[in-house]
Amino acid sequence: MSERLQKVIANSGITSRRKAENLIEDGKVRVNGKVVKELGTKVTSQDEIEVNGVPVEKEEPVYFLLYKPRGVISSVSDDKNRKTVTDFFEELDKRIYPVGRLDYDTSGLIILTNDGEFTNLLLHPRYQIEKEYVVKTKKIPSNEELKNLKKGITSDGEKLKAKHVKVLSTDKKKNTAIVKVILHQGKNRQIRRMFEAIGCEVDKLKRERFGFLTLAGLQPGESRALTPHEVKQLKVLAQKNC
Repeated sequence: MSERLQKVIANSGITSRRKAENLIEDGKVRVNGKVVKELGTKVTSQDEIEVNGVPVEKEEPVYFLLYKPRGVISSVSDDKNRKTVTDFFEELDKRIYPVGRLDYDTSGLIILTNDGEFTNLLLHPRYQIEKEYVVKTKKIPSNEELKNLKKGITSDGEKLKAKHVKVLSTDKKKNTAIVKVILHQGKNRQIRRMFEAIGCEVDKLKRERFGFLTLAGLQPGESRALTPHEVKQLKVLAQKNC
């Protein structure tokens, strides 16, 4: 797996991605002994990178599963000073970042790591790792509307499609429903956009599963390290689906 040079430098903790881009353009970065000035140059974990003559150290990879509460940003920082997923790891001496995103108002399972190749493997569309969500809607969707979610809906020029949809329960008095949705895709705000397209506003949304990983034993705001076996199995799962 390859990554953009400026991202690798930023992920190493040396500087921000914007400053990394400036260093590249100023000729301060070498890859395998050669000066590289082109932004977007791809590198792998086998490449030797130097910034101002100092080798970029490869951190020991770490992997965490976090039960993200609602009202938390899936980012390493926020210009509005809102709580971010990395705030739950303040005692960690490594710079980690989330694998993908969950909306501010969405809770549930999110993975954090400092392993860029692992991140790319999990996020690339062709690997089709299942993500399971539980949705509370402000209207009870009809069977036909649910079928449309599986057939696919076009939103802002994107085809959004659910692999599986099932109503778990309904409250006819309140006209609400609890719906399980399984996705292969991972488009921005995908579930909210899909339900909006069939006229069902989402009240609450929670990701309960990513591949074989679940939230078992965790409360909102709690996390745990992934085991080496889980990391290996995630890689196997992704590569098996490609």
